[in-house]
Amino acid sequence: MKLPSAGLALLVAVLRCSQALGGGQVIEPVSMPRIGTVDERFQSYNIEMVEVTGGRFWKPCSPRGSPGKPRAHGDLYAYRPPIDLADARLQKLAAALSPAFVRVSGTWANATYFADSDNPPAAAPAGFDSVLTRDQWRAVVNFANAVGAQIVTSFAVSPGTRDASGAWSTDQARRLLAYTRALGAGIAAAEYMNEPTLAAQNGAPRGYDAAAYGRDFRIFRALLKQESPDTLVLGPGSIGDSFESGSGMTTANLLAASGSGVDAFSFHHYGTLSARCGGRDTPAEALSERWFARTDRTLAIYRSLRDRFEPGKPLWLTETAAAACGGNAWDATFVDTFRYLDQLGRLARAGVQVVMHNTLSASDYGLLREGTFDPRPSYWGALLWRRLMGRTVLDAGVPVRSGLHVYAHCSPETGRGLSVLAINTSRKARHALALPTASERYTLHASRLESDTVQLNGKMLALGADGALPAMDGVPTAAGVVTLAPATITFLAMPAAANAACQ
Repeated sequence: MKLPSAGLALLVAVLRCSQALGGGQVIEPVSMPRIGTVDERFQSYNIEMVEVTGGRFWKPCSPRGSPGKPRAHGDLYAYRPPIDLADARLQKLAAALSPAFVRVSGTWANATYFADSDNPPAAAPAGFDSVLTRDQWRAVVNFANAVGAQIVTSFAVSPGTRDASGAWSTDQARRLLAYTRALGAGIAAAEYMNEPTLAAQNGAPRGYDAAAYGRDFRIFRALLKQESPDTLVLGPGSIGDSFESGSGMTTANLLAASGSGVDAFSFHHYGTLSARCGGRDTPAEALSERWFARTDRTLAIYRSLRDRFEPGKPLWLTETAAAACGGNAWDATFVDTFRYLDQLGRLARAGVQVVMHNTLSASDYGLLREGTFDPRPSYWGALLWRRLMGRTVLDAGVPVRSGLHVYAHCSPETGRGLSVLAINTSRKARHALALPTASERYTLHASRLESDTVQLNGKMLALGADGALPAMDGVPTAAGVVTLAPATITFLAMPAAANAACQ
């Protein structure tokens, strides 16, 4: 419905009156100002290096297990063979999220040996824990090409990469860069190592300190500028600065030692630890304002460090999920879709350029079920975001408050349309939005929050018998008050919004 200007003004006045009487928060799409843009690959994902090589990774929780109780230490990991990156279903589902970055990294990458030979060793050489073969890296390149993704990675830093003085040797990294070029591909961006703030636990040599990191990062930066100048230098890829580790490997110390010179400032964030690593959070926390605000607190820490050491550089969140150490059982259910989409909305509004979810398909935090590649609820949320939320970020005019979070972006297509994401985080209360413009409504809901399935506008979302994606059509909704049921996620697409910022 397109109203003349006089009629539009009258309707807005009526809706504002309705809001004053409790009839809903007024949304005025035509006047929403532009507050920023995000990278076209803003919504991205990780495939862990250990998935590519095969190895022991976080063991999925039992769906009926108690996420509040930690597992015995010996039950943390399970072996899985290398992921089949040529799988047709996996490629089809990943392609639907493109354009994206696929980050192949993680803790295991810090000690992975690249076997630059057609006859790789059966076991990792001394100073390494695992082997990446040419065939496996070729599969990564082929996957990225097939799904429209660009590769992001990090390099091995374990004792096997060291010269006689203990400095990082570039041989392994040079070989991987050269082989990638030989395949006709490139690496879009790279971090020196995964999570240097946890170097002592993550494969670095014993006694590795900030001074050694600074020396090695400068070697890494020079290598990329010489051998792969189109590759963005990311760093530091830190995590854990919200607590005092006592190791001296704080991000401030690392950046002071390495000096400036990144193209984008990268960091990691998890809302909590999974039960495997002693986390105590439960699904009861998952819709609380305290839970959602953890993203803001981490961002504030790293934005401050960025401003201090790398002012003006773009912010990239290169690894994130609800819980570290593989996720909790409930991370695979609808309740985590609220965290996933709210995090995208608030980070885009805050100016973060790229967000890489961990993982695409491994353990409990995967968007896809490990092995079968069946979509989990957050995958369907990711797909709606990709289709409806474009690069231009708007001010929806609704402050985030308890129970209702509202975000707005221009539509991905050209024109002056936009989409609003409205998340009702209340488990009991309804909320309402008053819109002067007709829209297409997409509401995600489930029979229970910890369901591993989700419905769109009342219809269960599932792949077809041939693995085809289902139709995901919106419901035409007239201008007026839109009611948001408790614990639901709603996208409202308004192609006729006529917003001047959306051109």
